[in-house]
Amino acid sequence: GDDSDLAPLHPAITERHSSRFPFEAKRIPDDLRGELVEAARREGATLAFPAPWHLQHVLDVVRETEARVLTDRATERELGGVVPHRRSVGELYGRRRPGLRLRPHQKWRPGTPADFAGTRRVAGRDTAGFEAEPQLACVSGTHDRPEDWLRAGQAVERVLLLATADGLVGSLATQPLERPDLRWLLRDPVTGAGPPQMLLRLGRGPKGPWTPRRPVSEVLDV
Repeated sequence: GDDSDLAPLHPAITERHSSRFPFEAKRIPDDLRGELVEAARREGATLAFPAPWHLQHVLDVVRETEARVLTDRATERELGGVVPHRRSVGELYGRRRPGLRLRPHQKWRPGTPADFAGTRRVAGRDTAGFEAEPQLACVSGTHDRPEDWLRAGQAVERVLLLATADGLVGSLATQPLERPDLRWLLRDPVTGAGPPQMLLRLGRGPKGPWTPRRPVSEVLDV
């Protein structure tokens, strides 16, 4: 189809970073929500903001996943290999990894951004209260084939760039998607959406830091 509407999104590429900080509670306007839904549709996927009754169910699923992570030794070992162990925030956020950020510790209950610290204590880590009802949006595909995963990924790209261009920030809530028995619970039983592919958290708040990249020579042989 016609992709001429993608050009205005180009400046947002260098501005879009995942933000793992608390967002404002102010609701995203309905017209902007509609634009984000249409952006996903243009890529062959479905974007849906859960209704209030369904949002509480989705949050319960996210928190159930977080609770499992804290008691799963295999997951803890995996996190240890992804996030280097450091004794303090200063070491964790050192010059070599300026974009590696743990989210602030949630004051009251598990938050929607995954907590990659696991059960480890990190000295100097901030504590914050996240929004009680985060604005989540689920990206779904028609089926669950590789081509559906690709379309969902393209939809996530377009949605996040459009959100950035409109002054929103976002992050990914992947915890339930990594558990087959919980993933299907994200589906809205009223709309009959297809398999969930990604859960987005959107809103207005502080921008996230840039993520450091390895030199091309370290990851690609030319």
